[in-house]
Amino acid sequence: MSDLAGWIETGDAAMSAPSVACVLVNWNGWQDTIDCLASLRLQAYPGLRVIVVDNGSTNDSVSRIRAAHPWVQLVETGANLGFPGGCNVGTRLAYSQGADYVWLLNNDTVAPPDTLSRLVATARRNPQAGVVGAILYYAHDPAKVQAWGGGSFNLWTAYVSHFTAPADFGPESAFFTGACMLLPRWVLEQVGILHEGFFMYCDDVDLCLRLHRAGHPLVLAEGTAILHREGASSPRHSPLIDQFATTSTLRLLFRHAPVPAVSGAIYLLLRLGNRLRRREWSNFTAVLHGVRIFLQERNRAFSERL
Repeated sequence: MSDLAGWIETGDAAMSAPSVACVLVNWNGWQDTIDCLASLRLQAYPGLRVIVVDNGSTNDSVSRIRAAHPWVQLVETGANLGFPGGCNVGTRLAYSQGADYVWLLNNDTVAPPDTLSRLVATARRNPQAGVVGAILYYAHDPAKVQAWGGGSFNLWTAYVSHFTAPADFGPESAFFTGACMLLPRWVLEQVGILHEGFFMYCDDVDLCLRLHRAGHPLVLAEGTAILHREGASSPRHSPLIDQFATTSTLRLLFRHAPVPAVSGAIYLLLRLGNRLRRREWSNFTAVLHGVRIFLQERNRAFSERL
C-alpha cells in the first residue's frame, strides 16, 4: 500500500494544518460507508487522512468500498471487535502515522464540506478541550435535530436524554455522541482510548466521563450540521440490542455511579418494567440475558471501577 493511501489532499496548506485522521468503522454497511466517504472526499480541509476499519463484515463490503473509493486506507480486522474495538484499531493506526487529531465518525453519516474545518477551528480555540462534538440532524428529516452534540446520562437511573437545542456540556452528566467526536491525540494518550469492554453502546459516555474527571471540557462546534442515519447497522428495539444495551449500561454504572448496586437495581426495574408493560417478551428475556452476561464478567467490572 502506498504511503499516501488515505490522503485527500497534500501540499503547503496540509503542512501547516494539524493532521487529522478520520476513522470509520464498517460492519456490513457498505452503502452507508460509500456515501459517507463521498462526503469526506469533499471536505475543505487539507491533508485529511481517512481510515476505514472493516469490522469483520460477512458480505462484500470490502470489495465494494475499495472499488468505490480506492483512495482510502482500508483495514480488515477479520472479526467483529465491537464498535470501540474497531475504532481503536483505526486510532492506533492514526497514532502510528502521526495524527494530531482523531476524528471518530459513524459510517452512516454525511458531513458537509465545512465540517472538519469547523471542528478543528473549535479545537484550536479551546486547547484544553477533551473532545469537540457536532450537531446532528436526521438524514430522513434534515430540518430536525437528532442531537445537539449529545445529551446527558443519569448515573442513578441510567436515563439518557439527548439534547435537541443549545445546552450546557459542563456538568459531568453531559456527553457527546460517538457518532462524531474530534479527539486531540495528547488527550487520548492521557485518559485512554475507547474502552473495549463496551461492545456496543455506552463507550462514548464512558469516555466523556473520563474526560470530565480529568478536567478536559466538552466543546461543541457551532454551525456544524451532520446528517445521521441513526442505527443503520442494527434494528432498533430488537432483543439483541436490548441485550447489548443492558450489559453495557450495567458496566458503565459499576464503573462510574456513586452507588453502583442501587443504580443498577433502579435501571433494571425501569427497563424490565417497560418491557413487561409493552408485552415485549423477547426483549424482556434479552434484558435478563444481558444481566447474566454482566454478572459473568462482574469481577472485571468491579476491578475497572473508576
